[in-house]
Amino acid sequence: MTIVHLRRARTSLVLDARGAGLPRVVHWGADLGPVPADDLPALVDATVPPVAPSSFDAPTVLSLLPEAGAGWSGRPALSGHRDGTAWSTAFRLDDLVVEDTAGRSARVTVLARDPDARLSLAVEIELDPAGLLLLRHRLRNDGDGPYALRELTPVLPVPAVATELLDLTGRWCRERSPQRHPFATGTWVREGRHGRTGHDATLLLVAGTAGFGFGHGEVWAVHTAWSGDHVTFAERRPTGDSTLGGGELLAPGEVALAPGGEYATPLLYAGFSDTGLDGLSHVLHTHLRARPHHPSTPRPVTLNVWEAVYFDHDPARLAALADHAAEVGVERFVLDDGWFSGRRHDRAGLGDWFVDTDVWPDGLHPLIDHVTGHGLQFGLWVEPEMVNPDSDVFRAHPDWVLSVPGRLPPQWRHQQVLDVAHPDAYAYLLGRLDALLTEYPGIGYLKWDHNRDLTEAGHHGRPGVHEQTLAVYRLLDELRVRHPGVEIESCASGGGRVDLEILRRTDRVWASDCNDALERLAIQRWTGLLLPPELVGTHIGPERSHTTHRVHDLGFRASTALFGHHGIEWDIGAIGAAERRELAAWVALHKRLRPLLHSGRVVRVDHPDPAVWAHGVVAHDGSRAVYAVARLATSVAQVPGPVRLPGLDPRRRYAVRPAAGVPEPAVQQVTEPGWGSRTTLGGAVLASVGLQMPALHPEQTLLLEVDAVD
Repeated sequence: MTIVHLRRARTSLVLDARGAGLPRVVHWGADLGPVPADDLPALVDATVPPVAPSSFDAPTVLSLLPEAGAGWSGRPALSGHRDGTAWSTAFRLDDLVVEDTAGRSARVTVLARDPDARLSLAVEIELDPAGLLLLRHRLRNDGDGPYALRELTPVLPVPAVATELLDLTGRWCRERSPQRHPFATGTWVREGRHGRTGHDATLLLVAGTAGFGFGHGEVWAVHTAWSGDHVTFAERRPTGDSTLGGGELLAPGEVALAPGGEYATPLLYAGFSDTGLDGLSHVLHTHLRARPHHPSTPRPVTLNVWEAVYFDHDPARLAALADHAAEVGVERFVLDDGWFSGRRHDRAGLGDWFVDTDVWPDGLHPLIDHVTGHGLQFGLWVEPEMVNPDSDVFRAHPDWVLSVPGRLPPQWRHQQVLDVAHPDAYAYLLGRLDALLTEYPGIGYLKWDHNRDLTEAGHHGRPGVHEQTLAVYRLLDELRVRHPGVEIESCASGGGRVDLEILRRTDRVWASDCNDALERLAIQRWTGLLLPPELVGTHIGPERSHTTHRVHDLGFRASTALFGHHGIEWDIGAIGAAERRELAAWVALHKRLRPLLHSGRVVRVDHPDPAVWAHGVVAHDGSRAVYAVARLATSVAQVPGPVRLPGLDPRRRYAVRPAAGVPEPAVQQVTEPGWGSRTTLGGAVLASVGLQMPALHPEQTLLLEVDAVD
């Protein structure tokens, strides 16, 4: 048919659709510029490999859906059968539709059929204005009998120069831990079998040139946008082919397409950058900020009461806590777990979504009125997908639990999982949540939690994670329709459900249940690889962390929490007036910097000393920036090298000074660095030479405000 060349931002995509089979991706990566149409065939031909000995007699090329029938011997992109037949496909191209209007997303739709396997395939490709590629497959069963689908995963090629892999793993309170290794021959597979995205999910699987970092190197990355079981992988074949891909991880028998039935893969988000990981984040953040439903109002400073009161819900104490919250500048007050029937601990009550009249004899109205009377928004914690066996709803409807016939899965946090795909369970949850939000119109925010994995998650005797995930999406979508002004946070025992599909329906994520500032620096750094700061909840915890028992001063905790959707999770009624005044100063600083923090370009510093971390946010017009330089531990070197400040306009001069209005960090030095506490230098100098930092004590952070002076 044709050769398609799409260009957006700094990215090009070239598709060869001249043959009878599925098109192949000739190039996905750096912008090739305006390649003349007459040169496109030569470009394609230049990428066709020779025929090597002991191989197929014609060159094998990687199509949009690699098939064994075309010589692909790598990981199957499509796996399924029709009662033992139709297990291998040979799709033939029917049509290719290209929409390429300047200033908008470019789109390609590929339509293909395999008449022998009686299957139809639609491949949907979008290259958005930021240069982010979105890919989805749709498969239809054209046969008379069912087609058992085992796997359908979009894949994309990456060039041979991508020799290293970076992905993330983790656990509860230690999410987003990076790991790097060579992109060697073989397959690196990351599977999530938690029934939710998972604390160990790799938000991005990145392939890059040797030694790539935050500010340098070419990188290619994929994200599987799905909140259930999923797979993301990198594969390098002895043939020289290298691919990245991902999709839903289906259990045996989970999806059987009836005649005429269709299955759509989760979206695979794919990004390229020739300026390292920060460039990749810029592509993703730009895409997310351009969404119609992206938060458009200032992200309110939030106080969540969990680490202040836990299950001890005393109305007078909570009202006093709201008074202190208003005093320090909080803008949203969230009542966490413990407000509903029988919920005095985590072993009972979950699923009975009625206000506990023993604690709240007049309902939540008095507290909501008290909070909103201060001008604060009111939020409420819920965990709709879960149930305690010690609850009225479980006793009445044990059949509403995800399980295999005859037994319950192992308990986790004393709870089981409701089968949201069960029509009656779905109707109950929708009805109760709708009733709460209707009775209490002052609720403007739901912290939607999800505190356990889905294990042996059966639905009517069959694997149920697929249907559960779709049902949760439907539930969230319907609530948003009925209550469009209510914001929702995706929390899953911390960062266990962070993905771009849940974020189509929610307004932020809770990155971790760990508020230890030292741990949070890493968790937020790597969560920010995918998400911009305004989508990530970052709270100031107590002086002694309840998850690590580590002690930090307020300045370190506050400067860490500054770079996100800011908040507090701390009993601020139990601290002295002087500490509350300092807390108020940090909240005021965040509010002053919030327009920059929640719109600017995120930068992270590649510093040779592992004890020195630096990151910042730079205005897109280069007019201002804020940087944080943190000392994680003592260094081997007596004085670490200068810290570069990337992202500034090299043609402008900047005034650099510590952030005003808050205490400066603790240092151990006889004299200040040569530049003292303020200087004026060019953007090129600050980015290339940098500044020697004060000798910070461990677990201290220096905040720098940078403003253009010409």
